[in-house]
Amino acid sequence: MKKILSTAYTDSAFNIAALVLRAAFGALLLLNHGVPKLKKFGEIQRTFFDPFHIGHLWSLMLVLFAEIVCSALLVLGLLSRLAALVIVIQMSVLVFIFHKGQPIAESELAVIYLAAFFTCLLIGPGRYSVDAAMGK
Repeated sequence: MKKILSTAYTDSAFNIAALVLRAAFGALLLLNHGVPKLKKFGEIQRTFFDPFHIGHLWSLMLVLFAEIVCSALLVLGLLSRLAALVIVIQMSVLVFIFHKGQPIAESELAVIYLAAFFTCLLIGPGRYSVDAAMGK
């Protein structure tokens, strides 16, 4: 009971938490959002949201890069902070531009992803990652 009520933590617990956070959210973003967009690429490329007026195709390509490549890098713990930064930017666009003025229920998932990946950006990959194994 004493351990449950304690505010202290061990390095091992911190590193396991970092692993679970980046692997779980990275895998969820990859499998639930990136892969379905890739499968529907032909259907959505002409109508995809284009907030910066670079073209629907290029906007979709940037989102696919974030949701597939960067998510996979996070799951592995490779170039973790850079990958998390790309996803944080993507989720910020989603929350603050795409969902602007909509009820919070519409943007709730994007806000959760933004919070999780921002946390990954701040804390880094932890000891159980490719980055740590390479000595970065």
